[in-house]
Order: sequence, then C-alpha cells, then structure tokens
Amino acid sequence: MSQNVADKLGKGLAPQQFIDAMTKNKDTFVDWYNRFEWSSDDDRDFFVSLSNRDDLRCLILAADWCGDVVRNVPVVFRVLENSGMPVEVLIMEENLDTMDQFLTMGGRSIPIVIFADTGGFVLGQWGPRPQKVQEAMVQFKQANPDRNAADYDDNLKATRAEIMARYGEGTGYHAVIAKELRDLISTF
Repeated sequence: MSQNVADKLGKGLAPQQFIDAMTKNKDTFVDWYNRFEWSSDDDRDFFVSLSNRDDLRCLILAADWCGDVVRNVPVVFRVLENSGMPVEVLIMEENLDTMDQFLTMGGRSIPIVIFADTGGFVLGQWGPRPQKVQEAMVQFKQANPDRNAADYDDNLKATRAEIMARYGEGTGYHAVIAKELRDLISTF
C-alpha cells in the first residue's frame, strides 16, 4: 500500500512558525541555521532549480526537544528555502498517526522529512540522521535487541557518543544532508 499524507498537507507549521514556537533548544537551532553555507554550487543550483517544479511538498515530523531535530532540521530548512517547495513541520506528539506510518527500525525517531506530490502520495523520506551517523544506531539496535539487558543503557550511551562524534564539531555534516536530500529528490 502506498503511503499518502494528503490529509496533513496545509496543516503544519511554516518553518518560521516552528522556530517561533520553540520552547527548547531554540538558540542552538537558530545557531545551526545561521551557520549553514553551501559547500557545493552544484547542490545549491539543484535546489534552486526545483522552483521550476510545482509538484513537490515537504512535511517534517519534528519536536523541539529532540537533539537530531535541532541539528538536522535547520539544514533541511536552509537547503529547501529557495526551492519553491512548500515546507511544513508536523509536531510529532500532535501527529502520532502520521509518525506511526514512518517508523525507523520499529521506533519513533525524528526528524523524518517526507516528500510528497500535490496529491499527498509519498515519493520518499529522509531521516532521522545522515546515513553515516545513523549507521551507529542501526548497529546498536542489531547488537542490543533486549532493552532490559544489563549493558543496554551503557551501550546506548556509548552509541550516542559515537553519533555525536560522527556529526563532528562543525558544520561538515550540513553538506552531507544536502547531498543526501539532492540524491533522494533526484529520483522523483
């Protein structure tokens, strides 16, 4: 069955509304947003060229308490801001019906960036993290299936440290997100 988000189109928050409504991590979010710079003119030109299309919509499942949202959604906002594509944020807790259609390894992980056509048919999705960063969590989940295991919490803590290391200190991961989104959108 193909996924459809037509009932959510036009119901989300515009990027600036989401930022204005943030009660947690707003300064960090805005800092990542302001630090975004294109590392590739080709990537920038690709996203600008999308403004010639009017068939794409973007919904982002997110919440301001989530560290991956704070790191990744500012980049998604910046990458898409000159694309002409309508971008809306759905607050996860208010959209669990949608969240539960886009689980990551059986769990609710955010952000999930959903691309759909004007009829709401889902064309693709990205998230919750850049692939190289997410690999650490995939490996953790495969190696630690039992949440009640004695070493589960320690292993999760180590995995979260590895995720932070893979993001790195600076904005290098921004270019990775731009490339992953470009590669995905190029398939539509």
